[in-house]
Amino acid sequence: MNYIEIIGFTAAFLTTSAFLPQVYRTWKTKDVSALSLPMLLMFITGITLWLVYAFYIHSPSMIIANMITIWSSFLLIYFKIKYSKK
Repeated sequence: MNYIEIIGFTAAFLTTSAFLPQVYRTWKTKDVSALSLPMLLMFITGITLWLVYAFYIHSPSMIIANMITIWSSFLLIYFKIKYSKK
């Protein structure tokens, strides 16, 4: 593993883990009022494109980070739909 990939894994860890408290808080409180569905849909589309790019350039750090972030985003979208007041 080269130094650039170590930097990539560090960045991946920080950016992905920064997203997880929001997922946890939303799951515990079931409060989705501050979540914007259009933003979440745009975000998951962008992350999916980053994942495609990561596979193209063979970057393990980007692949792992984006897969975790896509999973977290799907959870937030699910929570937004399930817990939104109708």
